[in-house]
Amino acid sequence: MRIISWNVNGIRAVATKGFANIVKEMNCDIICLQETKAQDDQVREAVANLNGFHMYTNSAEKKGYSSTAIFSKIKPISVTNDMGIAEHDKEGRVIAAEFENFYVVTVYVPNSKSELERLSYRQQWDKDFLNYLKNIEKKKPVIVCGDMNVAHQAIDLKHPKPNYNKSAGYTQIEIDGMTNFINAGLKDSYRHFYPEKIEYTWWSYRAGARAKNVGWRIDYFLVSEQMLTKLKDSFIMQQVMGSDHCPVGIDL
Repeated sequence: MRIISWNVNGIRAVATKGFANIVKEMNCDIICLQETKAQDDQVREAVANLNGFHMYTNSAEKKGYSSTAIFSKIKPISVTNDMGIAEHDKEGRVIAAEFENFYVVTVYVPNSKSELERLSYRQQWDKDFLNYLKNIEKKKPVIVCGDMNVAHQAIDLKHPKPNYNKSAGYTQIEIDGMTNFINAGLKDSYRHFYPEKIEYTWWSYRAGARAKNVGWRIDYFLVSEQMLTKLKDSFIMQQVMGSDHCPVGIDL
């Protein structure tokens, strides 16, 4: 089984760049999307030429903002949107799909924003999301994927020193948040296979960052420890264009 995660930075934009063909080439069983920036009906309209998938969406109350989706060739047993916490559930950031042997959860973690204005909210989000994941993990192992908006280690971004505690995504609070997920038994699948490899998943649109590979690794697959024996590979698809993020994936 192949599961892909991709922050598409606008499903309607990426649909005009050959999204359906890209997904076919990926040959995935499940694809999880973040930042679709569209309402439920707009997502379906944008991908009307993508066949063979059951589609589930979670749209933000604010139009054209945030929002997530899961497309799966296998029909899930159940699908649940949001965490059940009013403070967090207005921006369409979480979908959990239950399958026979595990949950797949897609997440678009809040960005702490410039000036770090949302950092304290982000800190609370991380705590609540971890509690949410550990709660559903009591029933089945969890595969959580998405844009987690944090570079966990210095090798996860091109310029760690100037960004540390200054830029959203590389503050000690956010780093500690990710460490808490890993210490709670949700393992970074990419680092499980490649502890020292340098690859990025997001590049700024400014200053030709992608061409120069000045990037950050902020898109992840975290898996319950009991899933590690089922993992065949974890990978980053840097060659896939269409967004400021590239897709990431795992093979089971």
